[in-house]
Amino acid sequence: MSIQNLLPQLLVVAILLLIAFPIHEAAHAWTAYRLGDATAKLFGRVSLNPIVHFDPLGALMLLISVGLGSGLIIGWAKPTPVNTANLRDRRNGEVLVALAGPASNWLMAIAGALVVRAVGLVYDGSLASLVAYYFVLFNVVLGIFNLLPVPPLDGSALLFRFLSPRQVWEIRPILSQYGIFILLGVLILAGPLLGRAINDAAIALLGW
Repeated sequence: MSIQNLLPQLLVVAILLLIAFPIHEAAHAWTAYRLGDATAKLFGRVSLNPIVHFDPLGALMLLISVGLGSGLIIGWAKPTPVNTANLRDRRNGEVLVALAGPASNWLMAIAGALVVRAVGLVYDGSLASLVAYYFVLFNVVLGIFNLLPVPPLDGSALLFRFLSPRQVWEIRPILSQYGIFILLGVLILAGPLLGRAINDAAIALLGW
C-alpha cells in the first residue's frame, strides 16, 4: 500500500494520539486541580505533552482498528487519576472533572471549524482539507462518545450524579463489569447511524 493510500489512516492516528487524546486528558487533570485535587498534577498530567498521556495498549488498539479500515475505531489514552475525596465539592466536582474532557473536544472542533471558515478552505482531497476534516470529525466523535453513561466513560459521572447513593451502590458494579459489552453493543447496533449523524455535524461545522 502506498503512502498516499495510507495518509488518511496516518492522519487519524496522529490527530488522536498527538492532539485530541492529550488535550482531553489534560482538561480532566487541570479541572481536577482547580477544584482541589492535585493527584493528576503530581503525576505530571496537567500537560499537553502527548507522552505523559500515552497508553501503549490504547495506542496499539487504535493502530489495529484504523488499519483494519472497518470504520470502528477503538483507542484510548492513559486515564487521568482523580481522587474525588480531595475535591472541594465532591458530587458536583466529579461531574465537572468528567465533563471537562468532552467539552475540550467540542471546543477543539469549533476552533478548527472557525479556522477553516476564516481561511476559506474547501474540501478538495488535499492534505490541508483532510487534516481539517479529521480534526473536527474526531473531536466531535470523542465528545459524544465519552458522554455515554457507562464506566469508564465520562458520562457515567453525570449518570451517577442524578442517582441516589443506594442506586449508585447497586448499579455501578454492574455497569463497571459489563460496560465494555454495552459499549460494543452500542457501536455495533447504532454505530452506522451515529456515524452518519456525527459526519453530518462535522461537515456542518466546517461549512462544507
